[in-house]
Amino acid sequence: MRRIAPVLVFVVLAVPASAAHYASLRADKVYLREGPTYRHRVLFIYKRKDYPVQIVASYESWRRVRDVDGTVGWISQMMLSGARTVLVTGKDRAAIRSQPYAAASLRAWAEPGVVAKLRACKPQFCEIAADGIRGWIDKNRIWGVDAGEIID
Repeated sequence: MRRIAPVLVFVVLAVPASAAHYASLRADKVYLREGPTYRHRVLFIYKRKDYPVQIVASYESWRRVRDVDGTVGWISQMMLSGARTVLVTGKDRAAIRSQPYAAASLRAWAEPGVVAKLRACKPQFCEIAADGIRGWIDKNRIWGVDAGEIID
């Protein structure tokens, strides 16, 4: 009589693209894993609290996430926060303005890689806050919010 080895199968609940949403890391050290258990291999260790990620699927208490670089893996939901943050992208610093339009006065410059709290979004600009500075940044210069997303 042949024995058949048991196979562990995960039923992943994919989040439709329209329902994919963003979260942020709850701690300064968060493990991105190959699969949705602590036994799965660690792919990457994030070392930045509040770093934004996009949730693309769920399995029990695990979330499959994608980061700004397109890296995909699994994080325990206990290590994620619903607080919205964004990452400043690009090669040059980005203007932070006093109002949500390009001609508004300049408040500050944000370097690429800055993580900021997301406060609001209009069609072209989002209001962010970081290091005591609050202002509006062009949506094309941040990751962590969808192009058509409006937040009041």
